[in-house]
Amino acid sequence: MRQSLSEHRLSGCLFLFAAFFAAGSYAQPPEFDAKIVEQFDAFDAFQAVAVDEHFFYAINNRQITQHDKADGLALQRWGDEKVVSNSLTHLDSGIVLAGKLYSAHSNYPGWPMTSSVEVWDVSSMTRIDTHSFGVMLGSFTWLDRYAESWWGTFANYDRVQRGMTIPYGGTSNTVMVQFDDDFQVLHSWTLPAEILRRMSPMSNSGGSWGRDGLLYLSGHDDPEVYVMALPEDGSELDWLATIRIPGLNGQGIAWDRSDDGRYLWAILRSTRQVLKIEMPELDGAL
Repeated sequence: MRQSLSEHRLSGCLFLFAAFFAAGSYAQPPEFDAKIVEQFDAFDAFQAVAVDEHFFYAINNRQITQHDKADGLALQRWGDEKVVSNSLTHLDSGIVLAGKLYSAHSNYPGWPMTSSVEVWDVSSMTRIDTHSFGVMLGSFTWLDRYAESWWGTFANYDRVQRGMTIPYGGTSNTVMVQFDDDFQVLHSWTLPAEILRRMSPMSNSGGSWGRDGLLYLSGHDDPEVYVMALPEDGSELDWLATIRIPGLNGQGIAWDRSDDGRYLWAILRSTRQVLKIEMPELDGAL
């Protein structure tokens, strides 16, 4: 049946209307550039870095080394092969709080996915506590403390692990979570589809809240960090900006909260280095 001219015009308008909103849904937020200002050799810089006033902590799957922040000198190491616990297999991002280092941990790439929070006394680099999530929402990849709550992500992956025939959870099932003081889930959010597409076949590897009240997320491979905010409604985080960091390849990140809030720390796992990064000022730019 032939369309009338009015029907044809209406169809065209509806098509343009739908295309406009489809394009809007994939509109890219503004991009900014950051600068690496210092690089330190750190043999355990394979998964993440944590930082406090005087030290940074290079985190490997089963080892953590404390380094002097001024010159990168290695001071203490936890996880000598003779004493490492066989129950810890995949440490990830960490945060130092009141003399304790908290690290996200999972059994990646084991199945089913299990996760925990592991805690060290940084004065002696002794492991002092643990909190098990058991089998929960995925593989726990980062942990942070902000606004009197704990925060973190349970990652899932499009990669098919050895011995499996299906994806390792599916990247689209990645969930960012807010916990209470006892690590009970209060709220959870998804990530925008375009960010998940960029992170695939891996997932959200690092996260840290800035002093600006915004959440900074990293993937596993790309040289960029995503600036996020909690949404006023709905279940998807708001994507506000992208920070390009040439030389970065994802992994765990940590804001240095002992200075003026300009420096983000990260790792370059390909060269086993810890990076100190001067971030752009976003106030008034978003």
